[in-house]
Amino acid sequence: MINDFWPKSLFVAGVLLLGAFLLSIRAEAESSENIAPEWVISEWINSEGFTLSDMRGKVVIIDFFQLWCPGCNKFSGPLMKKWSQKYSGQSDIQFVAIHTVFEGHSQQTPKILRQYVKEKNITYPVGVDDQVSGQRLPETMIRYNTRGTPEMAIIDKKGRIRFQHFGSFNPDVIEGLIDTLLKEE
Repeated sequence: MINDFWPKSLFVAGVLLLGAFLLSIRAEAESSENIAPEWVISEWINSEGFTLSDMRGKVVIIDFFQLWCPGCNKFSGPLMKKWSQKYSGQSDIQFVAIHTVFEGHSQQTPKILRQYVKEKNITYPVGVDDQVSGQRLPETMIRYNTRGTPEMAIIDKKGRIRFQHFGSFNPDVIEGLIDTLLKEE
């Protein structure tokens, strides 16, 4: 009877330890996989500039857009404006637009972008995604693996991507997510 007890006990203990180890690896992978990458901005409009890590403790709403993108002008841009007005009294949320030009570079210059921001009365920070020499796509677009424009991402207070979507979506559902994230510590 004693001989049967120890091998079974050691086996059970080993299985439990292995299970705990695998769960800890999974939890660590899930938490690090969702960490939002730092953006790379060549210049800022409406801001002196800041990093994503500067925004820890805030919910960050990012609109990846292009000047001539129909979905940006009809959906994500107006939605950002609406949300930035709705949440204007809250200090724990930051709206950011990142101009991710992957085509039509000569028609979507920073100079034209500044005019656009003024005409559209955009008051939140707008960053120009840095175009690294030799790369077809701008750097932040690569880091976030965006599929085009418009694409929006929502980063929680701990710096994790909690929502990222290309194209349009149901704004009411995502507004509920924003409200939930604002309540998190």
